[in-house]
Amino acid sequence: MSRRVAPAVYSIAAGLPFVDVLADGLLARYGDDTAAALARVTVLVPTRRAAKALGEAFLRRAGGRATLLPAMHPIGDVDEDELLILSGAAALDLDLPPAAPPLWRQAQLSELVIAWERRLRGAPPSPAQAAALAAELARFLDQVETEGLDLKKLQHLAPEDYAEHWQRTLDFLRIISEHWPKILKSAGFMAAAARRDRLLRQLTTLWRQQPPQGPVIAAGSTGSIPATAALLKVVARLPQGAVVLPGLDLELDQTSWAALGPTHPQATMKRLLEDIQAAREEVRPWLAEPPSPARQARRRLISLALLPPAATDAWRDHKIDFAPALSGLHLVEAASPREEAGAIALAMREALEEPGRTAALITPDRALARRVAAALKRWGVAVDDSAGAPLNETPPGIFLLLLAELAAGSVAPAPLLAALKHPLAAGGMAAGEFRARVRELDRLCLRGPRPAPGLAGVAAALGEHAPLRLRKWWAEVAARLEPLIAALRAEASVAAHVAAHVAAAEALAASDSEDGAARLWTGEAGEAASQFLADLMETSAGWRIAGADYPALLKVLMKTVTVRPTYGRHPRLKIWGPLEARLQQADLVILGGLNEGAWPPDPGVDPWLSRPMRADFGLPPLERRIGQAAHDFAQAAAAPRVILTRSTRVDGAPTVPSRWLLRLAAVLGEQQIPAGPWRAWHGAQDRPAVVAPCSRPAPTPPVACRPRQLSVTQLQTWMRDPYAIYARHILKLEPLDPLDADPGAAEKGTVIHQALEDFVRAYPVDLPADALDQLISCGQRAFAAYLDRPAVRAFWWPRFLHVARWFIATERERRRTHRTVLSEEKGRLTIAAPGLVEPFTVIAKADRIDRTAEGLVVIDYKTGNPPSARELHAGFAPQLPVEALIAEAGGFSGVAAAAVAGLEFWRLSGGEPAGKITAIKDIARLKAVADQGLRDLVALFARPETPYLSQPRPAMAPAGDFDHLARIKEWGSVAALGDEEKKS
Repeated sequence: MSRRVAPAVYSIAAGLPFVDVLADGLLARYGDDTAAALARVTVLVPTRRAAKALGEAFLRRAGGRATLLPAMHPIGDVDEDELLILSGAAALDLDLPPAAPPLWRQAQLSELVIAWERRLRGAPPSPAQAAALAAELARFLDQVETEGLDLKKLQHLAPEDYAEHWQRTLDFLRIISEHWPKILKSAGFMAAAARRDRLLRQLTTLWRQQPPQGPVIAAGSTGSIPATAALLKVVARLPQGAVVLPGLDLELDQTSWAALGPTHPQATMKRLLEDIQAAREEVRPWLAEPPSPARQARRRLISLALLPPAATDAWRDHKIDFAPALSGLHLVEAASPREEAGAIALAMREALEEPGRTAALITPDRALARRVAAALKRWGVAVDDSAGAPLNETPPGIFLLLLAELAAGSVAPAPLLAALKHPLAAGGMAAGEFRARVRELDRLCLRGPRPAPGLAGVAAALGEHAPLRLRKWWAEVAARLEPLIAALRAEASVAAHVAAHVAAAEALAASDSEDGAARLWTGEAGEAASQFLADLMETSAGWRIAGADYPALLKVLMKTVTVRPTYGRHPRLKIWGPLEARLQQADLVILGGLNEGAWPPDPGVDPWLSRPMRADFGLPPLERRIGQAAHDFAQAAAAPRVILTRSTRVDGAPTVPSRWLLRLAAVLGEQQIPAGPWRAWHGAQDRPAVVAPCSRPAPTPPVACRPRQLSVTQLQTWMRDPYAIYARHILKLEPLDPLDADPGAAEKGTVIHQALEDFVRAYPVDLPADALDQLISCGQRAFAAYLDRPAVRAFWWPRFLHVARWFIATERERRRTHRTVLSEEKGRLTIAAPGLVEPFTVIAKADRIDRTAEGLVVIDYKTGNPPSARELHAGFAPQLPVEALIAEAGGFSGVAAAAVAGLEFWRLSGGEPAGKITAIKDIARLKAVADQGLRDLVALFARPETPYLSQPRPAMAPAGDFDHLARIKEWGSVAALGDEEKKS
């Protein structure tokens, strides 16, 4: 029996700068003989980023002087060239097929998903849904190949043990196991994970048989990939080999070690030690750790807080001195992500005040990372977010997606403006001039209900009333967009859609001084977008989709491409994802986004296998991600200076603190982690020294500038909110209609009024035999512009039919005693007042005036609720009484002056009942009140000192178009507070 060779396994404790300690250990072991001794050493690190960090650590030790470094190789991204170097002169089988391109693989898997769903359900998923499922399937295949499993093992899973859904999924995966290897082979590709696995295992076999001559140190890897773990097992037993682990807890008691579950930070380490057949007792520190009570106390605190559930009874009997453990540790609990990002940015900015000091934010929350990067720009600091951003969130990616959505969406106003207002859009003009044309198009054409579909619909909406320059400009823009819109009308290959898309994007991006390609494909993001589209065209020529599906598919595919900045960022500030932060170091470490579901992440679900199926197949549990995240947290939180941050609410919803924060709080008990000053600084940085309450606006324009004419409906606004009259008639401001607006209550009232007006004008005396049909025909003409809207056809039109039936029945009875003499006619009334050189004019448009034996009856159609009796008698709804005054004065053309015997509101709701007539009582008093009130109002505003107040009677003032300009929410709260103080 051969004697067991003890493995050479070391650890660098959490809280120590890993690459610096690793470099010190290498220098101590191999740096003292000759200058070339260190160059004989081979160091295997997990990633290229880690290799770069180790090289910088050696540079710091050499004081910037030139020095020979060890050979550093990333084993997580090994290729043939590095394998040749590592293998020396040994012969290896490196004639392997190339790795399958990611986009090609996703396209092929998408077609398999679509074919399967079509056979199973008859209705295949959309290409975007298929691509998303293909991405999940690709991840599943990567896991299978990484774990060294055989897809044929799926045949041995018992379908009868699982629900029908999982049985169908297993059938699909069996098809994948049969067809996918054939697809790869016929295309001349090899799975990337399997290829990496093959290369690593070749090196493992070689070194087991022919150990390298020089020292080999594998540092920083946790062996989560089985092929890597196998290589580490060999390295640990090489004559001059050693494995250096990151943050193995050598002080954890044996009971807790035995009880570790997959969510514990040491679970990955425990599994690696089992794989390389090393006992934890055999692991030694890489270097003797300098005494640091604070660091050791912090490490013990984190270890205690993250104990497995079965061992948490130790929380009661701990002997940790919290004072040194909490030294340098802070916790910021912000009210919102904005406040959290602001506090983090201030902490990072503070770090720059000390020369040479570095700071890093570590977070898996990409939204938080972007917020912090934006907040740092306040001080002109550009920070490197090494996790990068998906291509679809970069400027070129956003522009391409907006353009695709515009073309596939019938040139709807919102996507049209979004694309044309993008900074990359120029349309062959100077950017500023192009943007001015877009704003003009927005204002003159796209506000309110949507124009007709397509480029021609926008041209028709511009019509002849638009300036000639704008019509010519739109014709040029339309010519640049038309080829893409035409291409997306039909089914074609993805490659054909991409070609048309690229041509349109370059045409629209061209300016007066640069062509579109130069503006669109520059910078890291532009180059990544160009390469992505080139790869997509090359790999998707046989994949046919409808043009309407192209934008969603493009977005799904873009998410798989990550864009990282290469230069131009601050050398002392970093933003890292947890993966990028491994083995990195900074003087100040900020762990952001510590909320459950973000950090640690939700383990999610496997769309292909249930948890029992994964276990039967041999895949690791999904919870392993939590264990890896916990290890990242424990490593970073043990640093000397750490700030932990979270938001108590996100998007208005309360959040749950990360389980690690809750465990720390449970261990600390009444002891609190210090908050630090950064949240208070964030609150104070934009707060003025003195806050002066906003007063109610009270403009007093010259009398000559004040309006001389208002409509009868605006009289109500004049009384309730004079500031709105000031804004509209003196400042000449008009509110913009919303984009792509659905017709609202105003449009509903307009079309019903129009239908009734057309009918009454056509038949003022006698009703025809087919009166209902004639009124419905009038309604169809009035509704014509809106009936293509589903809400109008489903709700408004049926209600109008109810109104029409009620109206005809009412008219047949009413016309026995009433004769309509006026419908939708304009009238006016002039009023003289002291201080006015010219009289004041009130104009009105009466919905209808009937004549009876007693006199005139003034009617107002209401599709909403008529004013209450209280509002009428208080004078706040003067429309009908003032129209009565105009009628009695002969102010309506075609109607001689006569006494008004009745005022009526006709409520035309279309409900139950469809209509209702409300006759107003005490007409004489209402007319007298309206007459005197109108004269008083005109005289009041003829005085120069009378201000146009905003909502002088808030209880009587409805929400208006100019409330935001009057800043009602500011002075209104101050006024309400003053009223409460007066009452008390």
